[in-house]
Amino acid sequence: MGTDTVRAGTAGEAAGRRREQRGWYFYDWACSVYSTSVLTVFLGPYLTSVARTAADADGYVHPLGIPVRAGSFFAYSVSLSVILAVVVMPLVGSAADRTGRKKPLLGAAAYTGAAATTGMFFLDGDRYLLGGALLVVANAAQSVAMMLYNSYLPQIAPPGERDAVSSRGWAFGYAAGSLVLVANLVLYSAHASFGLTETAAVRVCLASAGLWWGVFTLVPLRRLRDRHTRVEGAAAPGPRQLAATLRDMRRHPLTLAFLLAYLVYNDGIQTVISQASVYGSEELGLGQSTLITAVLLVQVLAVAGALAMGRLARRHGAKRTILGSLVAWTVTLAAGYFLPAGAPVWFFVLAAGIGLVLGGSQALSRSLFSHLVPAGKEAEYFSAYEMSDRGMSWLGPLLFGVTYQLTGSYRSAIVSLVAFFVIGFALLARVPVRRAIEDAGNTIPDTI
Repeated sequence: MGTDTVRAGTAGEAAGRRREQRGWYFYDWACSVYSTSVLTVFLGPYLTSVARTAADADGYVHPLGIPVRAGSFFAYSVSLSVILAVVVMPLVGSAADRTGRKKPLLGAAAYTGAAATTGMFFLDGDRYLLGGALLVVANAAQSVAMMLYNSYLPQIAPPGERDAVSSRGWAFGYAAGSLVLVANLVLYSAHASFGLTETAAVRVCLASAGLWWGVFTLVPLRRLRDRHTRVEGAAAPGPRQLAATLRDMRRHPLTLAFLLAYLVYNDGIQTVISQASVYGSEELGLGQSTLITAVLLVQVLAVAGALAMGRLARRHGAKRTILGSLVAWTVTLAAGYFLPAGAPVWFFVLAAGIGLVLGGSQALSRSLFSHLVPAGKEAEYFSAYEMSDRGMSWLGPLLFGVTYQLTGSYRSAIVSLVAFFVIGFALLARVPVRRAIEDAGNTIPDTI
């Protein structure tokens, strides 16, 4: 009878864990549409065109009296959103760990971002400042929400399941991105049939991403559980929280070594994601329908790529699989420099290469880092991770924007990003991940 009770309890725990994991996947399903439809496809070219409408005869806009080339405004806005996220994330992460109330904070961040994205419906004419402000709020809120979402991973999945669970989460996100992009492509391509102008169709696509984000966030908010874990020595939230978090992380230098590597190569990934549509439209002269189709191809292949790389990680380990993906990123991005203008087929080939490595490199990086986090400090440490993921990814967009401002060439801007993958590979290869997991006090999986 006692054995039956234990088995029933174990089965019940496993069922509860699976239910929570499925709810966790749905936040990727909810928010990835923002990353895909808004940040990657529509907002870059559209906000650039709005800025050009407001520009002076020399092609400059003047936010706060600062001369900015209209073609660089989107990249600079992304960088500004990162600075805001860097300030907010450590405060929210510390509060989440101290109180154990991640779910209300996740909801607040998610709905702030969803509201700002929905408000992009009103971005028209020469309202480039409105577009920049909404982008800053939405992107910063997305970073805060993703930090809280990621911090659930070590709590809802034991070590042996994390690569698979993380990969499924990314796959859910890319599947949602694919589904909504199909609808976007139909609406944009046939906008006249729906009684819409081209700009009105873009604004509807932007706003619909915010509505999608808000509606599907209800699923994880219903299924995820708060865990009230007291952590000795946890610092109170405040202006010095970032410094306190970094001081604590100095006790785990190998975790910091991984974050440094991730900061570098992920800076390249995030810049490619946010600037690829601008490169395609402005440098290669490709139309919006072509760009949407290319990003749709990325989304579809990223689902398969994330799941396939999750399987590779089970056989070869997460670290080796990530290193292989960085080689693929380097080759693909270098080839992008030579793409001929006005040739959609070659742009699709480039998109296919990106899709096959995009989801897996991100999913496995997240699961690998989850092994390096001390128990009870998940949100605090994932705030630092999210700074590397989005928060500290300011150098790539800034370099991209400055290079274009100095040269007037998006090809020169795109080729400069190769360095992020080469340096990131070298730094990651030097990290002894098994020893890093031991130093964090965690169990080492069979394959890592």
